[in-house]
Amino acid sequence: MTTPADERLVAALQAEHAAIYAYGTAGAKLDGGTVGLARNAESAHRARRDDLVVRLSGAGVTPPPAAPAYALPFPVTDRASALKLLAMVEDRTAAQWRLALPPTSGEVRKLAVDALVDCATRGAALRQAAGTTPLTSAFPGKA
Repeated sequence: MTTPADERLVAALQAEHAAIYAYGTAGAKLDGGTVGLARNAESAHRARRDDLVVRLSGAGVTPPPAAPAYALPFPVTDRASALKLLAMVEDRTAAQWRLALPPTSGEVRKLAVDALVDCATRGAALRQAAGTTPLTSAFPGKA
């Protein structure tokens, strides 16, 4: 039987899968100044995904696999649209981690807080690279 915390971690895992897909898609449209940022971000999402898979499996929850493809909210045709997509993905992933806060505690809650902060920080860096304002929101992860 899954707990509310497990359900939120499954949703966060699905967001991490989608983020990894988006970084793979957008990466081809980035330039030298933003490729490194994207590589580091994708690596962070992969590490978080791997941690969630291990954590959920250890709790007896079958982690959902990544989908073969994800629908993008708009075409990624250039650097600007790639950065816009990645900032949006960070916001959406942050939202899933924010939803994981109420039903979690202890080490799992720290994982969710750290992930939320990481997503918000990456989103701000992506918006800065794109020259978009505002760089942050008052409550990251809250739509």
